[in-house]
Amino acid sequence: MRALISLTDKTDVAKLAKSLQELGYEIISTGGTYKEIEKSGVNVIDISKVTNFPEILQGRVKTLSPYVHGGILYKRDNEEHKKTVEELNIQPIDIVVVNLYDFQNALKTGDHDNIVENIDIGGPTLIRSAAKNYKDVLVVTDPSDYDELIDRLKNDNVDITYREKLAMKAFSLTAYYDSVISRYFQEQVGERSKYRTFGFKKEDELRYGENSHQSANLYIDPFVNGKLTDCEVIHGKAMSFNNYNDLNVAVELADELGANSCVALKHQSPCGVAIADSVSEAYHKAYLADSTSIFGGIIAINGVVDEKCAEEMSQIFLEIIAAKDFDEKALEILTKKKNIRLVKIKFDNDSVKEDIKYLNGKVLIQDKDFGVDEYNVVTDEKPSDEDKKDLEFAMKVVKFTKSNAIVLAKDSHTLGIGGGQTSRIWALENIANNHPDVDFTGCVLASDAFFPFSDCVEFAHKLGVKAIIQPGGSIKDQDSIDKCNEYGISMVFTKNRHFKH
Repeated sequence: MRALISLTDKTDVAKLAKSLQELGYEIISTGGTYKEIEKSGVNVIDISKVTNFPEILQGRVKTLSPYVHGGILYKRDNEEHKKTVEELNIQPIDIVVVNLYDFQNALKTGDHDNIVENIDIGGPTLIRSAAKNYKDVLVVTDPSDYDELIDRLKNDNVDITYREKLAMKAFSLTAYYDSVISRYFQEQVGERSKYRTFGFKKEDELRYGENSHQSANLYIDPFVNGKLTDCEVIHGKAMSFNNYNDLNVAVELADELGANSCVALKHQSPCGVAIADSVSEAYHKAYLADSTSIFGGIIAINGVVDEKCAEEMSQIFLEIIAAKDFDEKALEILTKKKNIRLVKIKFDNDSVKEDIKYLNGKVLIQDKDFGVDEYNVVTDEKPSDEDKKDLEFAMKVVKFTKSNAIVLAKDSHTLGIGGGQTSRIWALENIANNHPDVDFTGCVLASDAFFPFSDCVEFAHKLGVKAIIQPGGSIKDQDSIDKCNEYGISMVFTKNRHFKH
């Protein structure tokens, strides 16, 4: 009986090799793994003694030999196969223990030649050969499986179910590995292939999904270095499916708004948003924008939470506070709340470039909404510089609000957010209905899509709106423009729609 061991991650390799040797297996190995096993005192055969050929091309070719793959792939119950390997003096290999070059880590270097050199060829080939012939060969790709392997071998408990499980893990690893390589080369050439593969690595098992009867897991995408890639939960309960889902929207909006912005969010929808000279002032304004909905919601701060900000935050129940960091006094205050989740975000990380929606038998992939809006004044009245600042702020917020969406804002903070409506006028009316005590006089309005009728302008006028920003593009644009001119409201067309579903 023989086992081939060739590893990049050499965790517990000496222990594994010793255990296999005690069970009667001859150990074959390559390169650095050979040296590691030999150093441990285990008898080990160099791969070149099996292939009858030295490693060549600086290690690029080691195991690509019929003396290796013939020993792995031949079917033990096939007489023709048995005859062939006997005639060619090919010895069986019964266990293959392999993991792969660290291509994912090589990506971080940005050095193309180094990245290419870290594309493993022999490793995936060994894994696929062994996994294909799983009925006769055990393939192990994860160091966490070593103990179970040895235990099953000792107790003669290697059944077909176990073999299939190892094969599943093996093929999953090579598929994952190739997906990262594929995505790298698509980035290199600036073109998307006909075949798209996305490899994700499990990071955590969540208590449940969107609802308690749904199972859920958290995976990491190795190819991107996104805002949540290295997010760190420094206090509180474990994050849930809904926590991560909501946090993503809040962080993306806070990132787009920039320094000292605060986003309060509930069920995927912003409820209060502000930018100010300090994070404490931004939070205070976001809280006042909707002090009802913020309860039990999450907060994203593009900045460092200080003592003053933390003191005000501690007055209500919040699920999550995410920020660049928390100063010592802020942590002292907030960690008194046992269950609140405090999360550190690396806002300097990249933003993901694509949005993926998994449908029932189809997959939609689109570019993220990074379109640059135009700023075309279409009315007699021109927005002031302050109006322009508020209009651009409101448009950024409405972009992250479920369609149909309307945002009213003034002095870089929202006064009301209406989203998720099947009629645009209802989104605006909901703001007024939900905030009956707010004076909207002098505010601006942003809409994620064009006005099909002039009714939104009519209602905006009643509220005291002074400027509107919207994409334009309706066949009845002129009706809205005429109403704005009649009421002395300025209006800007951006040409970019910002639906969010």
